[in-house]
Amino acid sequence: MRDDPAADPTPTPPAPDYPAHFEDYLALLRGEGRYRVFQPHDRQRGRFPVSVFRTEAGPREAVVWCANDYLGMGQHPAVCAAMKEAIDSHGAGAGGTRNIAGNHGPVLALEAELAALHGKEAALVLGCGWLANQAALSALGQLLPDCVILSDAMNHASMIEGIRAGRCEKRIFRHNDMAHLAALLAGLPRGRCKVIAIESVYSMDGDIAPLADIVDLARLHGALTYLDEVHAVGMYGPTGAGIAEAQGLGNRIDIIQGTLAKAFGVIGGYIAAAAPIVDAVRSAGTGFIFTTAIPPAVAAGALASVRHLRASTAERAALAGRAARLRGLLDGARLPHRANPSHIVPVMVGDAARCKTLSDMLLADHAIYVQPINFPTVARGTERLRITATPLHDDRMMDDLVAALDHCWQALQLPRAEP
Repeated sequence: MRDDPAADPTPTPPAPDYPAHFEDYLALLRGEGRYRVFQPHDRQRGRFPVSVFRTEAGPREAVVWCANDYLGMGQHPAVCAAMKEAIDSHGAGAGGTRNIAGNHGPVLALEAELAALHGKEAALVLGCGWLANQAALSALGQLLPDCVILSDAMNHASMIEGIRAGRCEKRIFRHNDMAHLAALLAGLPRGRCKVIAIESVYSMDGDIAPLADIVDLARLHGALTYLDEVHAVGMYGPTGAGIAEAQGLGNRIDIIQGTLAKAFGVIGGYIAAAAPIVDAVRSAGTGFIFTTAIPPAVAAGALASVRHLRASTAERAALAGRAARLRGLLDGARLPHRANPSHIVPVMVGDAARCKTLSDMLLADHAIYVQPINFPTVARGTERLRITATPLHDDRMMDDLVAALDHCWQALQLPRAEP
């Protein structure tokens, strides 16, 4: 061993330039027009969909057209009151994971309500919808022997991550392609454990899965059905249980996953299923085991929202009417949008840079906020503005939106829809 390290003639290689790697990545995003800017703004209680945006010139009001608070329940007096009362009764936090800190009363009441909503034996609430998919699908993949999960090609990233974490075989079938799914199932032994994982409403295109065909295939081939209803719960069905309820199929779906952060207006995710399935996910799902429980106030607010929407159909009817009116106005202005049977209205731009410019123009010139949706959320060449008209967007707001889109469309020389 040398006594003097400085005498070693071998030069020390330079360390990686870590900041440069990240800057190169960000420069690539900016060059493609895909760099995401998160607009700072403050929701105002009782004024949704109006929000106050923070600009260099000072606060400025704008109308939000891209929120997932689909029914405005995040502002509902009953929800806010329940959360305030729970804070006074229970304090702020949950105290830790449920495995360590136990179950507080509001989360148990919420789980009972969600199980009743979906007509299932049990439900399990987690911190968000992403965790619900990750915990449930990973547990299914690990607990079911020799399991294979058949996943729709357009499934959400959280479902993909859950399936990957399950470390089981997966087969991907073409989006809503029942012939392809049937062929994949036919190639598997009926006695092998199989899970068909799909969504009801797909969030970017707004199309709806052919659930009746899927459950028929599942029964024929001995598969479990796992249905992500996050963009449907609260908004479809007689009591807001989702597309499965609306189509009379709730009792034929084995596992339903939903969120409390969209139509229900708070935050959290859940699954509802037969009691042994829920208990198994509770016991094995790492996304549940190692995350802190939702606070009592959040659970109480979600419970108030679920109860209200189970009893009231007014919000669902208004949502459908708003979406239909918006589509009619877009057609009249020849602004291209994806036709679908849901509340999601994707206005198609088809270019990342111009989609971002369009979004910026709407906010700067027309006080309208709608975020651009670019790759990797959607495929290149299908960039869009994803618009959601809630029951609280009135006719004037809608007329202003379409007039602003028409003006910006002309300014950017974007292609119009065929008449």
